[in-house]
Amino acid sequence: MTESERQEHMPVLREEAVRALNIKPDGIYVDGTFGRGGHSGEILRRLGRGGRLIVFDKDEVALKAARTQFGDDPRLHPVHGSFARLAEVAQELGVAGRVDGLLLDLGVSSPQLDRPERGFSFMQEGPLDMRMDRSTGQTAAEWLATAKEEEIAQVIRDYGEERFARRIARAIVRERASVPLHSTRQLAALIERTVPGRDPHKHPATRTFQAIRIFINQELEDLRQVLAQSLEVLRSGGRLVVISFHSLEDRIVKRFMREQARGPRLPKGVPVQHERLRGRLRLIGKAVRASEEEVAANPRARSAVMRVAEVTG
Repeated sequence: MTESERQEHMPVLREEAVRALNIKPDGIYVDGTFGRGGHSGEILRRLGRGGRLIVFDKDEVALKAARTQFGDDPRLHPVHGSFARLAEVAQELGVAGRVDGLLLDLGVSSPQLDRPERGFSFMQEGPLDMRMDRSTGQTAAEWLATAKEEEIAQVIRDYGEERFARRIARAIVRERASVPLHSTRQLAALIERTVPGRDPHKHPATRTFQAIRIFINQELEDLRQVLAQSLEVLRSGGRLVVISFHSLEDRIVKRFMREQARGPRLPKGVPVQHERLRGRLRLIGKAVRASEEEVAANPRARSAVMRVAEVTG
């Protein structure tokens, strides 16, 4: 990773997240989204020689950065792929039920957003790709070229919470009949022409680009899977730390943690031992947001929410 890449990617809530992991020098930890190593580097600094850090990332460029930065560190084990493979990889490595902490820093990293060739940003001209893992799956352009209008509208509405979803989907289908949609600015301009009025604080394509990216990368499905698997992988007392960047992610995390902290709901009067009613998780503190100083230095931290829970047994 170049020096400019280090500077352009500022990990959000780094100190707070690493502190929440409650790191033990000889512990086993997982960073589910390596990105450019901001959180991982801090975890490694706190681990002793007997510690271990497993890092996941769908982005092959991120994994290359991991090998460049920490490739000679025997404590690091990089995995190319989604963190939805957590339980499978933990079994392969013999650490299932022994992991002391799992960190999930959700969303897209700054280098991904800022590189036009990745197709995540509507602010720069680039191919309409949006895949975090460019070695597999459909690009956004390929999906938009064949998806039915109803499916496009549903994705934009459900994953982008866009009230003009049907109007945008109709415009996409009409446009592609004469001109293939292949670039980010082309799609952004189409949305600008389609959405009535304009929020001075938000580009009209923001929600649609978010929705398509989430759909293409199966982000919410992967999140649900890794949360469920965390209970199999973390040891008693292990910490689950999740940083979300929009309401859809945070809603899933919040609901999962609360349900697991509450424990099973049984009909009133059913005789059962108290231990059986205990939740699998214990909530640690309240939701944490970035400080004013961090937001001033890194505006992308503005929407970040961190939640922490601990496995009870």
